[in-house]
Amino acid sequence: MCCSTSGPTAASTACIIPDLKRLEAKYGSSLVVIGVHSAKFTTEQGTDNIRQAILRYGIEHPVVNDRDFRVWREYTANAWPTLVLIDIRGKIVGKASGEGVYERFDAQIGQLVREAASAKALDTRPIVFNLERNRAPRSVLSFPGKVHADPKTDRLFITDSNHNRIVVANRSDGRVTDVVGSGAEGMEDGAFDKASFNKPQGVALDGDLLYVADTENHAIRRVNLKTRIVDTIAGTGEQAREFNVGGVGMAVPLSSPWDLVVHRGVLYMAMAGFHQIWTLNLKTWRADPYAGSGRETRTDGPLRRAALAQPSGLASDGTRLYVADSEISSIRTVDLDPAGRVGTVVGEALFEFGDVDGFGQTVRLQHPLGVTLHDGQLLVADTYNNKIKRIDPKEQESRTLAGTGDGGFADGDLSVAKFDEPGGLSVAGTKVYVADTNNHVIRVVDLTTKRVETLVLKGVDRLAMPMAADAAFDGPVVELPEQRIAAGSGAVVVDISLAAGLKFSSDAPQYVAVQAKDATVVPSPASPESGDAFPRRVEFKAKDGQTTLTVDAAVYYCRAGAESLCFVRQVRFVVPVRVEATAPGRDVRVIFQLREP
Repeated sequence: MCCSTSGPTAASTACIIPDLKRLEAKYGSSLVVIGVHSAKFTTEQGTDNIRQAILRYGIEHPVVNDRDFRVWREYTANAWPTLVLIDIRGKIVGKASGEGVYERFDAQIGQLVREAASAKALDTRPIVFNLERNRAPRSVLSFPGKVHADPKTDRLFITDSNHNRIVVANRSDGRVTDVVGSGAEGMEDGAFDKASFNKPQGVALDGDLLYVADTENHAIRRVNLKTRIVDTIAGTGEQAREFNVGGVGMAVPLSSPWDLVVHRGVLYMAMAGFHQIWTLNLKTWRADPYAGSGRETRTDGPLRRAALAQPSGLASDGTRLYVADSEISSIRTVDLDPAGRVGTVVGEALFEFGDVDGFGQTVRLQHPLGVTLHDGQLLVADTYNNKIKRIDPKEQESRTLAGTGDGGFADGDLSVAKFDEPGGLSVAGTKVYVADTNNHVIRVVDLTTKRVETLVLKGVDRLAMPMAADAAFDGPVVELPEQRIAAGSGAVVVDISLAAGLKFSSDAPQYVAVQAKDATVVPSPASPESGDAFPRRVEFKAKDGQTTLTVDAAVYYCRAGAESLCFVRQVRFVVPVRVEATAPGRDVRVIFQLREP
């Protein structure tokens, strides 16, 4: 069976990925999913941008770049996302558009599989794909979605979205002071090191309480920074299937909350999946739609009759909300007075986008995801244009503040700096902190010096992800020839060097661990060390026999001359070992040069 999907890489398609993963897990090699990427936005047509989206959403099936809409036309798709079910004969047997497809396809796929298996016509040989994630180095941050700067406490709160956690760092020197979340994908409450999230995005700080839009858990989480406890205050953990149905606390289903603002005891939520703004009363825990009818379009007017399209960023001046309305590439206003209205600052319609500065409806943005306020001006993460824009909400004037528009990475003067799909931003003093999502870093736009720099995180050993100790290991595996050693005391000597242009991080551990298949070789535990810590020795005791050693290494490195761009690579070495009396030495040697893929 084959299930083909068509859609852009924005949140509208991301909402369907959990259903596809459930189907893939249930039917295994009886079902092949092929993604067909028919891009709405210009930036989404680039193959490298698609590759980044594949990594961001953890996609494990092949994706076709249908940049000319040939597949789209041949399958008569007319909406994002569209799914087509193809049987073993290559015939279309099902088609659906929109989200919430699991139930619709589950029964039909199950019946097709049973029929094909009964006829002995189903080929269930597994197909092994060379996944993008296995070729990409792991960055210290992974697709950070939003950042919140708190000048009162000199802290930054970074949603490290694809590491499923919130990183807390000093604003002044970048030193990591705390990590909220274990890094595991899940929805567990509890202590910081035990709690889990699923692709968190926006946050709102209210004293010692940090509210988190736990986007792919479709929930609102509360982080108590004093007690160091995380709990869930709204959302069931499952995506809602109905519009305009409010409720209380953990009984109310939500849909892809993307950003948050707290104002006078009310949490305002950009509910991207509903195309609405919702409110959550922080005393009664009552959650309800506040603005937007649920229709995906641009319609100004009274709060509940107006329409938004995938609101993804929020800011407030105390009188109104400013909304990055991403799918219509617009900046909207939502009055905080319940008798108020929804308006538009800049932007026009669903298919009106681009990169044009100017006034009002002549302005063109491209899928903005973040907005913040500074001195009465709006600063906007114009995501798919790879720029930061400054917008005067009164004059409805938009001007480029920083970024060339070319995706990439470069610090320097505002006009030469480069970003790669910045997703969120926050201001403290005269500095704008930007979650530069596809570069996996936080950038700092200094409004005084007119320069862009990259925040260098310090103490990144606190951000080390657990080393995989089982078959779930997702780094490269290097099989080495058999080595002969003598019985007695010895060591595994691991000597990892870096290719030209790379350097070891001086502020992170280099990790080595050795496991043996049996008691022929008994290694001692090894602890992380900082600095240029190679070669490394892990002592062991050996007796006569044959065994296999598994040597896991996690290497923290940076690009020379750009020390703010740091990565961690995991490598597993499999070493057959023969212990015998006539062997010439007692050490096992692992020599390897790490190159960027």
